[in-house]
Amino acid sequence: MTDIQTQIEAEFERAAQSRAKNNEGQARVCARRAAGIAIRDYLSRKGIRPPSTSAYDLLNLLKEDSHLPSDLKLVADHLTLRVTEEFKLPVEADLVAEARQLCDWLLKN
Repeated sequence: MTDIQTQIEAEFERAAQSRAKNNEGQARVCARRAAGIAIRDYLSRKGIRPPSTSAYDLLNLLKEDSHLPSDLKLVADHLTLRVTEEFKLPVEADLVAEARQLCDWLLKN
């Protein structure tokens, strides 16, 4: 397992621990951070210097990537949604599972 994969897995492990404690907000933060790590790696391998360390900024940048499949653009979109005043997502989505799909694709491409 590469260092990048180890970092990503650590974030997903923290997401699972947060979810087990009914802290869905923190689980989403961890999912976003995992995606950010994968995006930085993906851009670096393409010879692009990541313009930001913010996972949120990188997810917004990734939505413009023409190589990204449309279903994963939707995942990137979900990962950048603002929560409602009740701290709920405005869509039905499991951001941890979606972030894992996105990370898997980014690591393979």
